[in-house]
Amino acid sequence: MQKKTLFRHVRNAATFVRIRDGIRTHVRANLRADFTASLVVFLIAVPLSVGIAAASGVPVELGLVTGIVGGLLTGLLPGSSLQVSGPAAGLTVLVYEAVREYGLRALGALVLTAGLLQVAMGLLKLGRWFRAISVAVVQGMLAGIGIVLIAGQLYALADADAPAGGLEKLGGLVTLLTDTVSSPDALAAVAVGIGTAAVLVLWPRWRRAVRVVPAPLVAVTLATAVVAVLQLPVDRVQVRGLLDAIQPPGSDDFARLGEFGVLGTVLAFALIASAESLFSATAVDRLHAGVPTNYDKELIAQGAGNTVCGALGALPMTAVIVRSAANVQAGARTKASRVLHGAWLLVFATLLPWALELIPVAALAGVLVHAGWKLIPGRELAPLWRDHRGEVAVLVTTTGAIVITNLFEGVVVGLLTAVVKAAWETSQVHVETTPKNDGTVRARVVGNANFLRLPKLLDELEAVARDGRAVELDLSGLRHMDRACGTALIAWAERNAEMRTTV
Repeated sequence: MQKKTLFRHVRNAATFVRIRDGIRTHVRANLRADFTASLVVFLIAVPLSVGIAAASGVPVELGLVTGIVGGLLTGLLPGSSLQVSGPAAGLTVLVYEAVREYGLRALGALVLTAGLLQVAMGLLKLGRWFRAISVAVVQGMLAGIGIVLIAGQLYALADADAPAGGLEKLGGLVTLLTDTVSSPDALAAVAVGIGTAAVLVLWPRWRRAVRVVPAPLVAVTLATAVVAVLQLPVDRVQVRGLLDAIQPPGSDDFARLGEFGVLGTVLAFALIASAESLFSATAVDRLHAGVPTNYDKELIAQGAGNTVCGALGALPMTAVIVRSAANVQAGARTKASRVLHGAWLLVFATLLPWALELIPVAALAGVLVHAGWKLIPGRELAPLWRDHRGEVAVLVTTTGAIVITNLFEGVVVGLLTAVVKAAWETSQVHVETTPKNDGTVRARVVGNANFLRLPKLLDELEAVARDGRAVELDLSGLRHMDRACGTALIAWAERNAEMRTTV
């Protein structure tokens, strides 16, 4: 009996040891994979964060601050385990307009309030509703952002100051071209920017190399080295220091939240950042076989991150598909990779801020021109035009509205266009006529009758009654009829005294 008990204890101990060793091996493998992935994401995040901050018209350190918060805070919170947050090119235009109109100090109040709004939406479980937004509106929004971003960065490419609005940027390109051709310094800056963009396009074709060193880091490093060796007369990034760049909002900044324009900007920050983050989560979930994203928890995590970014006066954050995809492809297994990437950003911003001053502005402009180009869905337009021309109309309308007005108003126009398109497509209605033995004509209305198709419906009914025969109107085939159609059909019945209506 004692031998059996001893044997059982030995067997249980051996099983425990095997389980323990298996867990340790699994944890070590995860840490090794997450450590490597975090370095890859960090190397991508540095040039993108700096470039987005510069394009947004704020100190470049604030882009790193947003990346740090996105890693250390949002990276720890539940929601999506593998997508990485930081400043995104999609909000660059809106941030630039907000800083230009309300000032840099007010940016923190805007971002903080937008973050609180995101947290509230997550607590109210509104995250899943963002999946109901028309894909054409999202593509049009990204295309509009891409066009305005490219137009603005073309000026930075030549070390020139960009006009304020989207149309002004596009309209001034001819003048920019003539001024650049006549300036050797501007031509040197353009050459640096174009070279940077060329490396971004060509480097990914060398698949072995891109797995080791990401394209943005290679492009910016090469551009910086060329400028330093040749001593080219181009503008470089201005650095103030991490602590000096952080400017928490004051009471006067929060007092401006009562202004209509400021509230519109806050709403735009919250909605666009939320939509971009949740669309990114959907895309990232398709790249791995792990636990899918909890949209409401992810919305709360993004809101918490933006609340802290606002308190620090930094840029708004979203989940960034470029970093997230790189994180998955680099073999990340847990959220430790994105937290570590935030730690590397903090170490870099604290110990090596002087390295940013070596980077030419034109190189960052080249990075953002490339990023803006990738936002424009060029390849998707042809198949979309063949199969869904209405979607193309929504996409183009949204894009044009953003370029002509601004990001928030353009998205509102796009959403309204999508609603009208959906209403038009679902309001299919027609009249089926059947002659009866008593000499009357039965006109059966079939489908969904709303105000958009009312002219067509009345024309068909007038055509039925044109020969003077009595009409029996049958509305039993209608699945839906709005008030406008109901009122119009009653009026038509009153004008046709011999008509009989069947519901």
